[in-house]
Amino acid sequence: MRPTDAEPIIRLDAVSKFFGDFKALKSITFAAGRGERIVICGPSGSGKSTLIRCVNGLEMPEAGTVTVDGIRLGPATLRAVRERAGMVFQQFNLFPHLTVLENLTLGPIRARKMTVEAARDLAMRYLTRVRIPEQASKYPRQLSGGQQQRVAIARALCMEPRILLFDEPTSALDPEMIAEVLDVMVGLAGTGMTMVVVTHEMGFARKVADRMVFMDQGEIVEEAPPETFFTAPKSARCRDFLDKILNH
Repeated sequence: MRPTDAEPIIRLDAVSKFFGDFKALKSITFAAGRGERIVICGPSGSGKSTLIRCVNGLEMPEAGTVTVDGIRLGPATLRAVRERAGMVFQQFNLFPHLTVLENLTLGPIRARKMTVEAARDLAMRYLTRVRIPEQASKYPRQLSGGQQQRVAIARALCMEPRILLFDEPTSALDPEMIAEVLDVMVGLAGTGMTMVVVTHEMGFARKVADRMVFMDQGEIVEEAPPETFFTAPKSARCRDFLDKILNH
């Protein structure tokens, strides 16, 4: 049975995740609607990245359930979940020995069984979407950090996921390159794709997010629309975080 539009496309129910004795997520319950754009923020070590890594099975929780597009995450469904939830990382994770075009076509050819010609057409469409079609024949080392991250976004899009997860996608970039990546992400947000973004870029969050989620010490402390979140945060922990990050 296909999930309806009214059902969340992402649902975490009482999810806990341990790394040794450290409890990174403490019985997290979280949901994202179809087409919703959520920004997750919080101090370092608060569990933000662990949460989104649990969504596409890069981390498997010790307790609770993760459901993505109607599919409950488990060893047998890992591939199906990852086909639906693409991931963009802090580091670009491009293959250095492959050209940009080869990096983008590898997944569609191997995982989606597309022909080389169809995969190239798809790759060029998404390179155009991220505004660097002229870089197709170059190698990653010939690109700036911002361009490499845009290639990484295009690579995720080539798998045509229903959800894109971003794990601090601008944190490894020089300041002048951050804007070009955020501009691409703003454009993606306008397409109706479900996006969950871990970031400290609060200007981007104000512009794009439907909902802000603040995490601390493995828990979701506060959730609110951006206008409420930034002007009237309820918790002292959230107020202190915003004061530090907005006045940095």
